[in-house]
Amino acid sequence: MADKRNVTQATGKRKTAVARIRLLPGGGTITVNRRSFENYFPRDTSRMRILEPLQVTETMSQYDVLAEVHGGGISAQADAVRLGISRALVEIEETMRATLRKNGLLTRDPRAVERKKYGRHKARKRPQYSKR
Repeated sequence: MADKRNVTQATGKRKTAVARIRLLPGGGTITVNRRSFENYFPRDTSRMRILEPLQVTETMSQYDVLAEVHGGGISAQADAVRLGISRALVEIEETMRATLRKNGLLTRDPRAVERKKYGRHKARKRPQYSKR
């Protein structure tokens, strides 16, 4: 494991998914919940979204990423990891903030599931109308 001083930690959230990210100098390996990145996220779109902050800042092979994710679904977890990586990169080097901000990688997606209301089947779905 790397020296404690070189480890940068950040948190990313999306819906109910929470990702704790540790960024350390290395060769570019990504580990999610002690599994390989490709194994944990089988979809190419999820992998692309996670790699986006590293590609935009051109730091692909400079850092190893250790992520612990829980809650939410696969897509929300991928977005949580993406936000965590972006925040960790800004913590390491403040000059990356403008690039990441321009690409929309530092904004937390505020959308979440709307609560169910009484008298409704779901948040907005009404009971079936009966004329007679």
